[in-house]
Amino acid sequence: MTGELDRYAQFHAGQIQPTAELGTNFRKLTDDAEAELFMQADGGGVAGLDGGDHDVDIAFGGTNNEFAQQAFADAETAVVLVDIDRIFDRMAVAVEGAPIAIGGITGDLALLLRDDDRKAFCLARFEPLYAVVDVDQRVVRGPLVAGGQDTGIQIEVRTGGPAIGGQTVAAVTYADDSITLAYANTESQVLQWDNTPLLSVIAPLEINPQIIFWDPATYPDIETLADLGEENVTINVFGGGVFSEVFIGNGTWSQDQVDPSYDGSPARFIAEDGAIAQQGFASAEPYTYQSVYKEWGKPVAYQTLDDAGFKVYPQTLSIVPDRKAELAPCLKALVPVIQQAQIDYLADPARANAIIIDAVTRYDTFWTYDQGLADYSVKTQREQGFVGNGPDGTLGNMDEARIQGVIDQIRNAGLDVPAALKASDVFTNEFVDPSIGLQ
Repeated sequence: MTGELDRYAQFHAGQIQPTAELGTNFRKLTDDAEAELFMQADGGGVAGLDGGDHDVDIAFGGTNNEFAQQAFADAETAVVLVDIDRIFDRMAVAVEGAPIAIGGITGDLALLLRDDDRKAFCLARFEPLYAVVDVDQRVVRGPLVAGGQDTGIQIEVRTGGPAIGGQTVAAVTYADDSITLAYANTESQVLQWDNTPLLSVIAPLEINPQIIFWDPATYPDIETLADLGEENVTINVFGGGVFSEVFIGNGTWSQDQVDPSYDGSPARFIAEDGAIAQQGFASAEPYTYQSVYKEWGKPVAYQTLDDAGFKVYPQTLSIVPDRKAELAPCLKALVPVIQQAQIDYLADPARANAIIIDAVTRYDTFWTYDQGLADYSVKTQREQGFVGNGPDGTLGNMDEARIQGVIDQIRNAGLDVPAALKASDVFTNEFVDPSIGLQ
């Protein structure tokens, strides 16, 4: 018993990875002799276990009855084991009343743990996939899995924005050598090149899903961003956006119609009854305005920035250029895994979406993300080719002429672009496997 407790303590402290054996031995952390077992009609047994000298109080059993839920709420630790003969593609009940709740997620024996630090662990018996959500640090951690096999490499995904005090991702990457890859996009690479240059090594998205949207009932004749300019419609955007400066610079919009006061909320668009246009994502806002924001509850029309001619690569994975030689062996192995991961995600997004939804829920910020939005996002990515191959049939590689066009647009808009900067400075395709692409 002491050995099991030691292993649990190591697992709980993040010193060892969870295993199916550790999960199935969870009950051994208590004195079975002191257990009082209550069998319910649904087949989910519930036991209120007093650990005695082990100082662990556990409610153990299934998820589908009120008795179990009350036992979990009263216990110091709540344990929920899914039926090992069934496969679930959903989260099982996780009771908020207990500091730790263990529930089901995809897999035929899977555990979801919550503790008072609001961390989550997912463990599957046959598929070694789990994610640790560290709410305090806004971080998700887990093993790198390729082809269903754990590679032994740990991945940590860190949140940007408010979680890093509003700093740029590039600035944080330069300040922390433990960061291997950083999100970038073509326009930020160009404008930050002098101080914090980043080199893109893969473009998981082929097309930028950013849009400007409007009310088709208010503006039935508007079909493009250029039409918005001709009609002098107010366009509400986040401050500091490069695309708005490009569209002003090339005459698509006028300076006075662009309002950089957007805060991410739907309130103004709804309050003004669709009199303005607003920025968003094709993979999100058309769904949320019709299905989530009941005060609006109807379709919006939109055009992507890409269709309007500003063809940046969004959300590339990039490195500090001076670390290229150091990271080359890693990137040679990792980048093809990321390429295949994009293809696998489109084919079966359930597990990844469950982790994303759970993380967003636990972070408990202004951002919301539910199953309906996740499903819509995947559908839109497929249908509109946001995740897709380049012109040569390879997923993830980047086109030099396209990037140079973006650099020229930014420079022509009068923004501060290094005079000698060229497209080949900001990307490389050398780690991309040309044989990997969507079929």
